[in-house]
Amino acid sequence: MDSKQPNGTSKVTLADIARDCGVSVATVSLVLRNKSGVGSETRQRVYDSARALGYIQKVSNQARVHGLPRNIGLIVKVMPNGSPTTNSFYGPVLAGIEAVCRHGQINLVYATLPVDPGNHPLEIPRLLLEQHVDGVLMVGMCLDTKIVQMLRSQDLPVVLVDAYAVDDPFDSVVIENYAGAYRAVMHLIEAGHRQIAIVGSSPESYPSIMERRKGYFQALSDKGLEPIFGDCPLYPDEVLPVIPDLLNTHPGVTGILACNDDVAIATIRMAQKLGRRVPENLSVIGFDDILLAQHVMPPLTTMGVDMMGMGRLAAQLLLNRFAFPEAGGVRAVIRPKLVLRESVQPVR
Repeated sequence: MDSKQPNGTSKVTLADIARDCGVSVATVSLVLRNKSGVGSETRQRVYDSARALGYIQKVSNQARVHGLPRNIGLIVKVMPNGSPTTNSFYGPVLAGIEAVCRHGQINLVYATLPVDPGNHPLEIPRLLLEQHVDGVLMVGMCLDTKIVQMLRSQDLPVVLVDAYAVDDPFDSVVIENYAGAYRAVMHLIEAGHRQIAIVGSSPESYPSIMERRKGYFQALSDKGLEPIFGDCPLYPDEVLPVIPDLLNTHPGVTGILACNDDVAIATIRMAQKLGRRVPENLSVIGFDDILLAQHVMPPLTTMGVDMMGMGRLAAQLLLNRFAFPEAGGVRAVIRPKLVLRESVQPVR
């Protein structure tokens, strides 16, 4: 509840107001938090003193009372040598969040959080420790028990964006990954492909990628086909050495599901270096529909995700949580759609 005078030269505390009014600090706190239990005359005296001394109430306190946030924290995962602003998926998500905040004249306090290869945070975000925000959007990470407990103890409204937490205690916006991957594999099957591999996943993958892996497996199982796994982390550089081994070990593979578009593009380039023509004798389908997907050769068939819409929806969910703090938990699901281009064609 501390504040500075308008000229920023000194700090007015609750104790200063209490001494000026001749009341207790607890009484001042009740008045400034608009709580009951204080007479109208004393209440007015506290208000007059606070105004005369130049006290400015902390915005976040009022935000929680009236559902009017002024400062929203945006915490985005980042690999040790990476940048989320250049991430082909999260860039549009952040743009959608920013659009809602700009429209609502809400300050967006931006921070990155280093994560390990499993997308688990490597440290506690300073933004949470300093407590300068009214609510938080957490993007692209798995929150462990320690961070979940910290967020809950601070009573901060939280929305997870393509993120996951122990015990699932927060509102979230996620992708319908299982159904999207299932649809992608069925598209390959409908085009006559029977030996279909998946690259860019592993049994230890991030939850969203595990859901895509399960959707892939289920589609093949439903058609009586055998899975072919090209296991590797979800990074283009990691898939490059996997493709030669995959195609040598399984020369009959005619279709590949890549777990995101960056991996799909890397797969196409490596396959072409190996003499495989895409899509003439190898079809590749991606996931996400990043901007680059339509500009590669051949243009990439993929499962499109409304990434900006995902960001907008996350910001709106956070505003809803401010306005209705006791509302039931919400899990919003973004449904991907098949985007047909030229990297998939029927088996000859």
